[in-house]
Amino acid sequence: MMPNYSQLGLALLPELSLVFGALLVIGYDLAFGRKAALEDRCRASAALGSIAAVLASWHVMRFGFAGAVFGGVLTFDALALMTRLGVLLLALLTLATLPALRVQRNPAEYVAVLLFATTGFLVMAAAQQLLLVFVAIELASLSLYVLAGFDKTRPESAEAGLKYFLFGGMAAAFLLFGFSLLYGLTGSIELPKISAALQAGGNAPLLYVALAMIVVAFGFKAAAAPFHLWAPDVYQGAPPSSAALIASASKLAGVAVFARLFWHGLAGVGGTFAAPLDSPGWLTLLAILAGGSLLLGNLAALAQTSVRRLLAYSAIGHAGVMLIGVMVAGRSGVAPLFYYVLTYGLATVGAFGVIGVVERHTGRCDTLADLAGLHRRSPVLALCLLVYLLSLAGVPPLAGFFGKFSVFAGALQVGGMASSVGALTLLAIALSAVALYYYLLVLKAAWVSAPPPDSSRIVVRLDALPLVVAAGLLLVLGAFPHVVLRMFLIG
Repeated sequence: MMPNYSQLGLALLPELSLVFGALLVIGYDLAFGRKAALEDRCRASAALGSIAAVLASWHVMRFGFAGAVFGGVLTFDALALMTRLGVLLLALLTLATLPALRVQRNPAEYVAVLLFATTGFLVMAAAQQLLLVFVAIELASLSLYVLAGFDKTRPESAEAGLKYFLFGGMAAAFLLFGFSLLYGLTGSIELPKISAALQAGGNAPLLYVALAMIVVAFGFKAAAAPFHLWAPDVYQGAPPSSAALIASASKLAGVAVFARLFWHGLAGVGGTFAAPLDSPGWLTLLAILAGGSLLLGNLAALAQTSVRRLLAYSAIGHAGVMLIGVMVAGRSGVAPLFYYVLTYGLATVGAFGVIGVVERHTGRCDTLADLAGLHRRSPVLALCLLVYLLSLAGVPPLAGFFGKFSVFAGALQVGGMASSVGALTLLAIALSAVALYYYLLVLKAAWVSAPPPDSSRIVVRLDALPLVVAAGLLLVLGAFPHVVLRMFLIG
């Protein structure tokens, strides 16, 4: 059958919109922005980038559930559609916060690289072939390395970019080596054919080596212990908008692509929930990562005085819950996992947005003391931060509570209390109380502590709009979670 290039072009219109948007941002800045003030250039670049993201979202919705495209290289099901829309929403919120943050020296280039990263995320969501998965991950990853080290005025940003690049390069090597072993064992790079080959043949020892390497790469993308070492330094050193994109859209796309890889291509070698040691597979490996992430992330966050590092260790703890969602996604469905990661992303983008706004007005926002008295200096920012952190903690009726509840309910329904996934769920529920404590430490600084004597009022007007939108979405999705969940029933 001849490949349908016209259908492929329609399917990739969102990605093309982002690429052309990136080129337009750079071209406009070169032609008209060089003589303008830096803040005006930033606003123009953010506006053009936002238009490109909105146009890409429209193309995603118009294409809808098209199924397999171009011989099965791409597949557009409910997971692909919702992940692409979720990634674009998180990228759009990140772009919208840029004018309120400390202006970078090259705003057009920054927005262009952000759009290239988003392009990689979109391809990751629909990729059904190992080669395309790797290319999409690397497009997104290389862009994120640049974004992490973009602030040339701060040595911490350069350190963050370098560490992220070194760890990411190693993870890419593991992923590519694992994929090459899979190809050698199955003779195919397409997920359905890999699944059929694995079910027909025996499990060779090299297959478990391949699984281990793929799980290592996934652990890096999810910032799961013990592959988390890059996360605290990157979250602390990267520009706030870069850290927000890394913590939100990158997680959403990464979880989607690996959930598809594990359950569409490697489901036959997953093992069992009841006796993982008797039937080893990637479920056992993910269970080990999930348990380590839950314990290390939540307990290490207690010792942090840096808000950014606290959010990083919090992200490691949340990665444990995401891994539980990936483990049961093939049995309970991917809707709970998607809902959880999306709401986590909204709260994280908002939290880093607040940090960035305070940093711009005060020159610093790293320690808990830098947020002292925020409710007096800016009630809007303090109220938004309250919503974000309580959602991350899983306090009802915010969306974070229903995200955790849906993942935990699905896990217990699939595995039961006596299974490995059931034990992980109970551990995650117990550690939620620990997470609530360290989130309350941040809120105590913002809402209870007195502001420093030399502090001034933080005036935010339209710049706070994306932060208010993110907080509003957490409230709306918490009240109406079916708005998101029912889309997976349609697809």
